[in-house]
Amino acid sequence: MSHTTPKIIIAIDGYSSSGKSTMARELASKIGYRYVDSGAMYRAVTLFALRNHLIADDGSIDKETLIKELPSIKIDFKVDGDKQLTTLNGEVVEKEIRGMIVSSHVSPIAAIPEVRHRLVQLQQQFGRERGIVMDGRDIGSTVFPDAELKIFVDASPEKRAMRRLKELTDKGVETSYEAVLANVVERDHIDRTRAESPLRKVDDAVVIDNSDMTHDEQNKLLLDLYNQIINRLG
Repeated sequence: MSHTTPKIIIAIDGYSSSGKSTMARELASKIGYRYVDSGAMYRAVTLFALRNHLIADDGSIDKETLIKELPSIKIDFKVDGDKQLTTLNGEVVEKEIRGMIVSSHVSPIAAIPEVRHRLVQLQQQFGRERGIVMDGRDIGSTVFPDAELKIFVDASPEKRAMRRLKELTDKGVETSYEAVLANVVERDHIDRTRAESPLRKVDDAVVIDNSDMTHDEQNKLLLDLYNQIINRLG
């Protein structure tokens, strides 16, 4: 009798620039699961709002128009070799959604209840067949509260700002450490205090503070946690 490895849902939540997307992507690749970057989906909606002049110079958002447009915003992921590229209405926007202008507006967009409801629906559709690793702010609490493995990633704001600065510099985006740190702190505050699905650690999540962990240590820990669940279920 052949034994089939059960497919599970892995939810990885945490603060901005905590490295959760890299962790989720690499774990998914290692175990042959689909990876979904929920943060990229909120960034894509933010890019749509910016392109359609729904965010004013003072940062205020034309919520009414954005909410009306939500059904026409199609977000998906295209695989290109070992990379996963975010698409907005069929256009690859991976580079555009990672810039500081989108970063500085994404948290207020993500705090809009209708935006969250729409994207949670899409995220739950991605997870219907299981065998998925998804990262974000509310995956374990709202999107997949029954996920078999929940991780909460933390690191100091200073460490996260340094990582984000390196990421942006490597992509040719010019900015300063002070600007990135201010953005990280502001996003933490908005994510924790928003009324709709605030960022929080659920009781059954495993906390990983990776401030001083190496890349390999982090990946080994994640794989060990996955294997523990599979062995228990198998």
